[in-house]
Amino acid sequence: MSNQESRPGEQRICTARPVPEPPAAELLAPRRVPLGGPRAMPVLRSLPDRRRRMIGAWCFADVFGPADVSEGEGMQVPPHPHIGLQTVTWLVRGAVRHRDGLGSDRVVRPGRLGLMAAGRGIAHSERSPVGRPPVLHGAQMWVALPEAERHGPPRFEYHDDLPVFTLPGARVTVLAGQVHGHRSPARTHTPLMGAEVVLAAGATAPLALRGDFEHGVLALDAPLRVLGHQVEAGALLYLGPGREEVVLRTDRDARLLVIGGTPFAEDLLMWWNLVGRDHDEIVAARADWERARTEGDARFAPVAGDTGPALPAPELPGVRLRPRPP
Repeated sequence: MSNQESRPGEQRICTARPVPEPPAAELLAPRRVPLGGPRAMPVLRSLPDRRRRMIGAWCFADVFGPADVSEGEGMQVPPHPHIGLQTVTWLVRGAVRHRDGLGSDRVVRPGRLGLMAAGRGIAHSERSPVGRPPVLHGAQMWVALPEAERHGPPRFEYHDDLPVFTLPGARVTVLAGQVHGHRSPARTHTPLMGAEVVLAAGATAPLALRGDFEHGVLALDAPLRVLGHQVEAGALLYLGPGREEVVLRTDRDARLLVIGGTPFAEDLLMWWNLVGRDHDEIVAARADWERARTEGDARFAPVAGDTGPALPAPELPGVRLRPRPP
């Protein structure tokens, strides 16, 4: 998915310098962002937030839908670039067709994980396919790649064999890492976890956590009650390190994502769809993308099978991109 804000701000989303101890729990309200323009399908974006840029290596979280896509074009995100991150696509309902510069062509459906590692650079598109189900609902998140991995070749994985287990009143699917002894086959590059939890109405489900991780609880639909907080759809509740369990409660059937990881130890600069380390790197990646869009460039191979025009990069600000306080 793409950040299509016309004036994306540079974000320092991590710092290696000492920072104050994080609060035990912090509710991040989402902001409404149009995906593809003012008349496009809106998404609820809870990460990055001005108060909290990352949760482990997770640096971006959008919830979209449920949206009626039976008429019109549905989701239409044209070819666009990424560097330095993984995209994690997870659907509750509907279908999204992923194409990329590697030649990957997959329709992501509920219960299947689409995982793309951009590495040094990749272009992809995400569109509602022909013959799609009438409702689209899901999430896309980004994971920052560490220095040792971010210059590597791009890669796309599609997993339809994720581990599933049950807790009292809940069904858990492990997207990434390990939860309750069940490990996802998805490739990760930092200590990381991600899971979908489906709660039955009236359920109270205890989920084990790693004490050295920070975590986030992202509501996908019905409101949740977590640690005394009401977490509405699209909102994210941050949980600081030191917690080994979280109890999830709901009065209605509900779905949520739990994400987490060890606090990321590297400084990052994120602008538009690019995760780098400094101004010059972002400027070079943007120039490579604009050249790829108009003339062709080895860094960003064209998205095979997608005949629509590629997404132009926003204009850079008139000053050097510089890190902001976390």
